[in-house]
Amino acid sequence: MTIELPRLKSYSRMKEVMTMYYMGAKMAEGSGQKMAWITSGAPVEFLYAADITPLYPENHAAMCGASRLANTLCSAAEEAGFSRDLCSYARTDIGAILTGTSPIGGLPKPDLLVCCNNICGTVTKWYQELQRHFDVPLVLLDVPYQYEKEDAAHVVSYLKDQLKGYIGTIEEVTGKSFDYDRFDEVVALSGEAADLWRSIQGMLAHKPAPMNSFDTFIHMAPIVTLRGTQLCLDYYRELEAELRERIEQGIGAVPVERFRLGWDNLAIWHQMNQLSRKFAEFDAALVVSTYTENFSYRGPIQDPNDHLLTYASTYIGGYINHGLDFREKELTRMVKDFSLDGFVMHSNRSCRAYSFGQYELARRMEEKHGVPTLMLEADMNDSRTWSDEQMNMRIAAFMETLTGRCAVM
Repeated sequence: MTIELPRLKSYSRMKEVMTMYYMGAKMAEGSGQKMAWITSGAPVEFLYAADITPLYPENHAAMCGASRLANTLCSAAEEAGFSRDLCSYARTDIGAILTGTSPIGGLPKPDLLVCCNNICGTVTKWYQELQRHFDVPLVLLDVPYQYEKEDAAHVVSYLKDQLKGYIGTIEEVTGKSFDYDRFDEVVALSGEAADLWRSIQGMLAHKPAPMNSFDTFIHMAPIVTLRGTQLCLDYYRELEAELRERIEQGIGAVPVERFRLGWDNLAIWHQMNQLSRKFAEFDAALVVSTYTENFSYRGPIQDPNDHLLTYASTYIGGYINHGLDFREKELTRMVKDFSLDGFVMHSNRSCRAYSFGQYELARRMEEKHGVPTLMLEADMNDSRTWSDEQMNMRIAAFMETLTGRCAVM
């Protein structure tokens, strides 16, 4: 049985926005426009304020995964000596550099590399390899892992000092003084867009949810790549309006919403359509994701007179850069706020920082909070670890368990 899911009209607009973003960067290549490659968890607002075009190897790698190019590119990186145990995003992009293969013709050569380890430690070695390849400056923002439920003040201060050095490197690359007035404008746009993205995801608490977590994985692209721009803000205003219209008309992400589930970890890009339809077959909607919520994180310190301190607090890192107690607190909040019947946990072979501790989290959720969990062992980009038969059996067994629980209740 093939389930047809109602596609958001905003999907076409999102593709248009992202096409313009990448085409603009490609057309500017060789024109003197400064480019920076940056990790997804790094403070991009500084680049936009300095008129440096930010490009995201992770976003590019996800595009390669969704278009089924990742396996070929990962193999090329492995043949060049990179271990298969390395993150598949890194292998995908290294393979794209080595082969020139990409769904968008590759990313323009960077003038600057910006790496922030609030998402994982692998990016530090990945970006050092990129620095050796491109021979350009590398900014490494070191963000200590947060083991407690609350962020440590001394870590915020530590990161603030590094942001000052970040600005200094930007000035060296551009040959211009940093424009703090422009930075204030970018900060305002970024904060408004993050708030709107948080609000949009909060709309999935409605029953039925007007879109699902597989949609949010797709529609998070602007908040990652265009954060701090008017285009990003305008796009999410359009998406919000469409979701409000869906709510008013009673249109859900799946034809019948009987079960509501959360998702933990990155998307399995090469199985997005298949998974969304598979869960829909069981009348299940994925309505919240720890990963997409991470890009609307606000740090506990919000000082309008000290944007460096505010951004140091924000970029300590949300969900991924925190220990199990913080994550347990976040998952239980999501269960309450989104009326969840269970959690799907992607034990991601490539992302150890995200996956480490998931089995303990699953145990806590089930034993302490009575929330069933499904563990899917896969890889976000490399489909060579995927088995349709095994995953279909696991999903069917999990949904049968939820059905049995509902019958008893």
